[in-house]
Amino acid sequence: MVCLAILLVLGSACGKFGKPKEKETSAKETSIPVELTILGRGAIESVLEASSSLEAEREVKVVARTANRVETLRVEEGDEVVLDDLLVQLQNDIQILQVSKASNQVEEAKEEFERQASLHQQNLVSDQAFSQTKYQLQQLQLNLEDAQRELGYTLIKAPIGGKVTQRMVRVGDQVTAGQHLFTVIDFSSIVARLFIPEKELKRVAVNQRVRVRSTAFPEQVFEGYVLRIAPVVESASGMIKVTVGFRDVGPLLPGMYVDADIVTASQDQTLLLPKKAIVYDGEQRFVFRLKPDNTVERILLSIGLEDADHVEPVALLKEGDRIVVAGQTGLKDGSQVKALDVDASQDQNTTSGEVSSSDQPTQS
Repeated sequence: MVCLAILLVLGSACGKFGKPKEKETSAKETSIPVELTILGRGAIESVLEASSSLEAEREVKVVARTANRVETLRVEEGDEVVLDDLLVQLQNDIQILQVSKASNQVEEAKEEFERQASLHQQNLVSDQAFSQTKYQLQQLQLNLEDAQRELGYTLIKAPIGGKVTQRMVRVGDQVTAGQHLFTVIDFSSIVARLFIPEKELKRVAVNQRVRVRSTAFPEQVFEGYVLRIAPVVESASGMIKVTVGFRDVGPLLPGMYVDADIVTASQDQTLLLPKKAIVYDGEQRFVFRLKPDNTVERILLSIGLEDADHVEPVALLKEGDRIVVAGQTGLKDGSQVKALDVDASQDQNTTSGEVSSSDQPTQS
């Protein structure tokens, strides 16, 4: 009987001291490991991305307007020219002779017209004869203008200012009317023509900033701006053409392929939330915020601006909140969590829910 009583006492004691230990172990095992970030402030931009090849709006093919042999070349590929600079001179001996003949005929006709005018005043010639002399003078003056124009065609000049990008003729070549001789491009007129979906039209406006990157210069960012927005939607594609201009094209050249970001909105100092923290439930988006008791609460997210890596939370969240960025898939409201890779140097008052500084939003 004494032994039985001892065993009962020992069993009761084991029951009293063993159950709390099992409960504590169970709670510890159900804590879900997560990684967190501390919300901070920084700059964010909302952009529309598009790609295109550069082209010059002012590009002119210079053609011959008369047939003759090339006598003198005045420019070479790569040369800068201004409006009406001489590019090439054709042989013009025939044209000079034609101008001389037409000029002599005009002088002779003028003398005859003056003589007829004097006689007409004295009523010595009829009105018909006087009118015929006048019209003959006018016709000869037109012939002189034609001859002078043909002479001018032998001097081929720059139709715009810019750079000579192609020379298609050599000294001694026989050119024909309409033959392509040079190409002149005004590099200050370089543009990128982008196409965006029509649903994005409300976000785009003239003079908006555009960041342009070229595959030829991957380390450089070129500043552009929205120059024009097409007034129509292309029915086949549902896209709208947006023309991007540059105030300084730098080393950019026509034909280069570029990627462009149209900056539709920006904030300099706003709350930044990493996109990797977001959990999707249908069309709604949520995040999990750490509470002081190491449980998490599920927060419905309302978003303002967003870029490739961050969004701007509009309400409920605040600077300094600790948000789960990894391990949130299996969480629910009130879940017990355990933070991994805690950096205690960031917050001496918190034992969990910290994140290394490399994961924090950049402060600006």
